[in-house]
This record gives sequence, structure tokens and C-alpha cells, in this order.
Amino acid sequence: MLDALTSKISALTTTATDAVDTVMTDYSNYTHAGAEDMLRALCLGVVIEFLISLVYILTHRKGGYSQSYVLTVLMLPPIVAIVLVMINSTASALSLAGVFTLCRYRTVPADPKDVTYVFFAMAAGVICGISEQEYWWSVFVFFAVIAAVLIIVEFSNYGRCKSSTMTLKITIPENLNYAGLFDDTLTKNTTAWKLKRVKTTSYGSLFELVYVIQMKDNVDQKQFIDDLRKLNGNLTVILSLFRYEDMVFDTKD
Repeated sequence: MLDALTSKISALTTTATDAVDTVMTDYSNYTHAGAEDMLRALCLGVVIEFLISLVYILTHRKGGYSQSYVLTVLMLPPIVAIVLVMINSTASALSLAGVFTLCRYRTVPADPKDVTYVFFAMAAGVICGISEQEYWWSVFVFFAVIAAVLIIVEFSNYGRCKSSTMTLKITIPENLNYAGLFDDTLTKNTTAWKLKRVKTTSYGSLFELVYVIQMKDNVDQKQFIDDLRKLNGNLTVILSLFRYEDMVFDTKD
């Protein structure tokens, strides 16, 4: 038992020593990035950031987007690029890029598709930072391919569900038995529905029912909501596709 523990400690010590030697070797071989390299990476990052932000705005003008998220996409490429140029080592740069991907953002994106643009911007910044002078055009090739895919998918409606899936929230008083109460109305106006969650509100004086529904084509939504209000005592009824906060919409569409 003691011999095995001693062997493991010796192996860990050897590994740590090798790691320190590697770091010292890299440090001794380190050369400072030139002003030309820094300026090139920064300019490429600035150009590519505006191109990516334009693609983001183009593909989100109908669904809405947050201005703060556009600023995030704008700032990522030059920041990542200049940091990677300062590191001046491809292996270390890729390691740092991996660290960036582990970042957990405090603000949750309204649309999971927005995460794609974060990785898009970060990858473009990495290419700007580690590409050699004669390969600066590679970042534009990368941008053109990914941007084309995103635009084609957006405007071709690839992968989009044909049915109109919506979220329905119905508020009812605490003394109202909701079991089967809305079944007939939901069956009449939807192709499928499911009770997802039930919770109390207003200190238990009200209940909130959350349904996932698929609306039928050409359903009069106002009449549908009026029918529900007759059953829930004219309390709040919310029918929504997505939940956006502080969004910007293109009023031309």
C-alpha cells in the first residue's frame, strides 16, 4: 500500500517537473508580437465583427434581437484576436480559445440560435489572432462559408416546424377545478396540446396553468382567448410564441 502511494507521488512529481520545464522552455523561446501583427489582427477583427453583426441583424430582423447582444458579437472578434496575438504561441492560443468556450454568460440568450453567433464571433477572432500574414484571407473564407449557411437556413426555413407551436398561460381562481375544464376548447382550436406546468400565484389565491399547444390553421385567436376567458372567470390569458425582452423589430416587415 505504502509502495503504491509512493509510486503515485513520484509520478505526479515527475509530471509537474516536466510541465514546469515546458513552461520555462516556452518562456525562453517567447518573442514579443510586433506592432504590425497586432495592428493586422485588430483590423481584421474589426472588419469581421461588423460583417458578423450584419448577418446577425439580417437573420433576426423578423424575430427581434437585443442591441446588447449585437454589441457582444461586435466586440468578441477583436478582443480574442489581440489577446491571441499577445500570447504569440499557437498551442497556447488554442488553449485560451478553449477557455473562452467554457465561459458561462450571465445573460441567457433569448434564442438558442444566438449561441451560434457567439461561437462564430469567437472562432473568427481566433483565426484573426493566429493566422500568419500570408493567410489573412482565411478568415474571410471562413466568414463567407458560415454566413452563407446561416442565411440559407434562415430564409429557406430549414428545420422549422410546420405547425404553429405556442405557449398558453391561463390564470384561474384557487377554488376552480381545472381538471378537464379547458379540454373541449383546446381540442377544438388545436391539433395537439399538453399541460406542462401548474403553479400557484398571488400567495396561493390563484393558479397558473401553462400549456404547450399547436394551433390549427386559420384559427381566430381572439375568439379562442374569449372562449378561455369565459371558463376561467375572465382572468388573465397569455398566448405567445417567444418571450423577448428589450427587443428591436424591423417595422418594414
